[in-house]
Amino acid sequence: MRLLRLWPDESHFDFMRFRRFTFPLSAVLSLATVALFLSIGLNFGIDFKGGTLVELQAKSGTADVASIRHTAAGFGFGEPEVQELGNQGTVLVRLPLQPGEQGQTAVMNKAHAAFDKDYDFRRTETVGPRVSGELVQSGTLGVVLSVVAVLLYLWFRFERELALGAIVGTLHDIVLTVGVFIITRIEFNMTSIAAILTIVGYSLNETVVVFDRTRELMRRYKTIPTVDLLNLSINSTMSRTVMTSISSSLSLLALVLFGGEAIKGFAVVMLCGVLICTYSAIFISTPVLIYLGLMLSGARAAAERSGVPQPAE
Repeated sequence: MRLLRLWPDESHFDFMRFRRFTFPLSAVLSLATVALFLSIGLNFGIDFKGGTLVELQAKSGTADVASIRHTAAGFGFGEPEVQELGNQGTVLVRLPLQPGEQGQTAVMNKAHAAFDKDYDFRRTETVGPRVSGELVQSGTLGVVLSVVAVLLYLWFRFERELALGAIVGTLHDIVLTVGVFIITRIEFNMTSIAAILTIVGYSLNETVVVFDRTRELMRRYKTIPTVDLLNLSINSTMSRTVMTSISSSLSLLALVLFGGEAIKGFAVVMLCGVLICTYSAIFISTPVLIYLGLMLSGARAAAERSGVPQPAE
């Protein structure tokens, strides 16, 4: 019985020709992400900015989101955020942080007085400014140290040009993932930190697989042009890339559709991250080696200097 082939074994598809389009596209998207980050910023959750989170369940089974928003805005504590979770009458109400313990008590008292009649209080969370500030510092430090560790690993794992290509791809994936948070306005909380670190790991895995094959082919083929060598590297690993991306995407798509609201934001970001990492490994990390002036091997360099071609194996 013939096995399923997700990519032809003898494919010679020219991926490198797309670099003239993918590089400007990624540059524009990255600059747009930076601009949006500076102007709009992330939608920080209660973990990072502090405040009171109340989860309400409508006793009738149907929640009136507009009425809840109007009522919460009348509390006088600032602009509330009201979000309906699915179609089961569940609503999340986020109220800005109030100064002092008495301020938080006043928030809860008004919330109970306004919603006790028609809603059950399923969950209540309060994060103060000190705790949220510590979470911001810890989360930021964790991401920075993890990224630095990954970049150091890439630097020592590969030759200089390959390491620089892998670093460019990893940073590209992080920036575009942050752009997903900004555009979708998915709440950025401690779970989001886990999503970013997972995407960094996935990006590293995709890049290392392709670059390992590139380094292997560098030793086998001494005179093949750089563009052809990189195309051969991607084509020879494409079956594995397609299989990994499809299986990961299907799992995450199931979480997006059936995992519930609690995990939906994480799953959406991870799904976008898998697509970004796959795109980056093929159209960003590998083509950048052309612009970095990849020297395939010492033997090839010597051959080029002497002008004597060496036959490919």
